[in-house]
Order: sequence, then structure tokens, then C-alpha cells
Amino acid sequence: MIEALQYEFIRNALIAGLLTSVACGIIGSLIVVNRVVFISGGIAHAAYGGIGIAIFLGISPLVGAGLFALLISMIIGLISFHNRERSDTIIGVLWAVGMAVGIIFVDLSPGYSADLMSYLFGSILTVPRYDLWLMAALDGIIALTILYFYKEFLAMSYDEEFAALRGIPVKALYFVLLGLVACTIVLTIRVVGLILVIALLTMPTYIAEKISRSLARMMCIAFVLSAAFTLTGLWFSYTFNISSGASIIIVAAVVFIAFSVINWIKGERR
Repeated sequence: MIEALQYEFIRNALIAGLLTSVACGIIGSLIVVNRVVFISGGIAHAAYGGIGIAIFLGISPLVGAGLFALLISMIIGLISFHNRERSDTIIGVLWAVGMAVGIIFVDLSPGYSADLMSYLFGSILTVPRYDLWLMAALDGIIALTILYFYKEFLAMSYDEEFAALRGIPVKALYFVLLGLVACTIVLTIRVVGLILVIALLTMPTYIAEKISRSLARMMCIAFVLSAAFTLTGLWFSYTFNISSGASIIIVAAVVFIAFSVINWIKGERR
């Protein structure tokens, strides 16, 4: 694949993969340790409503997805913070309604012929340079926020009640986390799409969690794994002319399954 680096779209794809891996490593770790994977899935799929509205209004689909994802994340936050046990029904409703809204607005958009599959399943090979700047900016926001509030997020992630007793604004941090999830989803749309985003957010971080003893180390390992999965999947996609998003997820799934089997065998031997 070295010779392919002469093409700008390949270079852009590699940079996009690395930028996305930063967000997936950081936010994916917080999603896993805070047990909000289903909530994140609801935000990701509901964001399709923003894509449909943006297409209807003639603005950037990524901007529409980002704003809609932020709106949905705040609604889910209001519902789920005090009643997480019963929030799955509402999240499921928002998930379905968001996608339905997106489909309806796309149907209402006159003369629209763009490939919607790229938003659902990703198209990393078509990432333009201006999207890279957007990804870099979102990465910066995510990294600086987590760096500044790292101790607070750490306390909230492992003992929410104790963190609240210590005066940490747990509710505000919960909303910040969901907002950062929305930003990460916007980052990831171009790489693996809305349908597959949760897989890239969770599989590397699950593996990282099993071999880490701190949240910071978990984030770093998850970033490395996510970057490795993305770049390997991109190589398979380029070599065999197959979907880039699906290739990335298959690579991650193979490693995830192998790691889980090895862990199970070790546990049985003990």
C-alpha cells in the first residue's frame, strides 16, 4: 500500500483514521466504564435524522448530524440521569424516530441523489481535506475537555455516589460526556458510518480495559488498537476493493473474538 500514498485520497483516509482513533480511544473508554453503550448507540442512530434534515435544507450533512446528535444526547441525558433502569425504552423510541425523520426528509428532498450508504456504513476513502480540519478541531475539544476534567471523570466513572458526596458536579459531567459522545459520532461517521460506530467505540476499549490498570492507560491502549484496526481495515479495503467501514469492523471483530477466546481458555485452565 506504500505506492498508494501518492494519492491524496489515501493520505486523507489515513489521517482521518488516526484522528478518529483519538476520539474513539478517549470517549470509547468512558462509554465502557460508565456503562452507557446503549445510550451512545441511540445517539448515533438518531443522528441520521440530522443528516436527512441537513440534506433537505441544503447544508452540510455532518453539521446536521452533529447538531441533531447534540440535541438527542441532551434529551437522553435528561431522561436517563435519574432513571437509567427505565431509560432503554425512551432511547429505543428516539433511536427509531431519529432514523425515521432522516428517511422522510431525504424522501422530501428534490433531486437528491447522493450516496446515503456512505453515512450509514462509512466511506473513509472519500474524506475531503476540510473534513480533516473539522476532525482535528473536534479531537482538540475532546482531548482538552477530558484532560481538564480527568480526575472528575475518573471519580464519576468508578463511584458516582462517592464523587457526588465529594462535591463533584456529576450531573453536569454526565451531560458533558454525552455531548462529547455526539462529537465523536460526527468524527466517526465518515470512517465507519452511523450503523457501525458503536463497534469501533467499544471493541478496542473492551480489550484495553482487560489489560489496563488505569483509565488513562486504557484510553492510550484503546487509541492504539483503534488506529491499528482502522489502518488494517483500510489496507484490506484498498487491496480487495471492498467497503472500508465494514473492513475496519471485521478486523476489530476478529481481534476481539480471538482475545475473548484466549481469555476464556486462560480462565478455564485456572
